[in-house]
Amino acid sequence: QVHLVESGGGLVQAGTSLRLSCAASGRSFNSYTMGWFRQAPGKEREFVAAIIWSGGHTYYADSVKGRFTISRDNAENTAYLEMNSLKPEDTALYSCAAAYLYSGTLYVDPVKYNHWGQGTQVTVSS
Repeated sequence: QVHLVESGGGLVQAGTSLRLSCAASGRSFNSYTMGWFRQAPGKEREFVAAIIWSGGHTYYADSVKGRFTISRDNAENTAYLEMNSLKPEDTALYSCAAAYLYSGTLYVDPVKYNHWGQGTQVTVSS
């Protein structure tokens, strides 16, 4: 089992940056593929980024590619989402998720993730 807690959200202006953190408690953090998802009001949850547990490969939604960077520090049991050049359309509740020993190609599918945090709100003003 792993318990996830996100932090780092806030209200920022367009063009600025934020770094979200996802702190995990429990064992074997390095065995979890970590993902970030977001959900805006009235919209479905969407995939943002993932970092695979084995090899550290990273994947991004087209909408954030080149602006966002996902990373992890296994020694600190923490995953990060560095968000640069933020846009108003990035406004959403951002949640991190963990998938135990998952290294398949469906990392964009929320169903593949076993554990979820409560989310942190990111609001980008124009």
